[in-house]
Amino acid sequence: MALPRALLQYICGIVLFIASVSALKFDLQARSPNDKKTERCIRNFVAKDTLVVVTATVGGSKGDGMIVNMHILDNVGNEYGKPKDVVGEQRTVFTSHADAAFDVCFENVMTNRKKRGEAKEAALNQFKPARMNNPSRHVELDIDIGADAKDWSAIQATEKLKPVETELRRIEESIAEIVREMDYLRAREQKLRDTNESTNTRVKWFGIGTTFLLVILWGWQIMYLRAYFRSKHLI
Repeated sequence: MALPRALLQYICGIVLFIASVSALKFDLQARSPNDKKTERCIRNFVAKDTLVVVTATVGGSKGDGMIVNMHILDNVGNEYGKPKDVVGEQRTVFTSHADAAFDVCFENVMTNRKKRGEAKEAALNQFKPARMNNPSRHVELDIDIGADAKDWSAIQATEKLKPVETELRRIEESIAEIVREMDYLRAREQKLRDTNESTNTRVKWFGIGTTFLLVILWGWQIMYLRAYFRSKHLI
């Protein structure tokens, strides 16, 4: 019984490691509206028809002279959300439309709402620390994918499951996601191998054709030169 238990602990450890939640914290510097558009993007890969929950917590408050906008899209062209003027917690839930990487992008734009006393503030800015002269918003980003994106507390209450049953259910779905990902990687590897073999075959026949063409050209040159020398009575 020791071996199956150790094997189960090993599998559970791998599942919890792979299915961990992606969490990021960073400061988003503000830019002028006249500056070139710059965004800070976080990329993650997701399989098709997978539940994704993006939770962004943005510091600051409305009216402080900065506007933080979000944009969620994948590299295929599907757009999943474009919240504007985000303050506090912003939660976006979507189901992926394709096997592709998606980007969660942020931009912080300065506004000109506070026009009174701008000259006075500009005069005082030289005495402020560098942090005040470079305004920014603090952003905390959590990305939950697949089984981690589900509300297991609600599922436990709805289906009247025990805590152990809920945990086993979550681990089962996480393992199923890993199996689907392995199947996807296997299919992709098969596709890449077929492409490689097809390319090798084409290169081989191209080399054979080029060699055959060079042999024909070499024979034609010999025949042409022989005819030319005979016409000049050199041979």
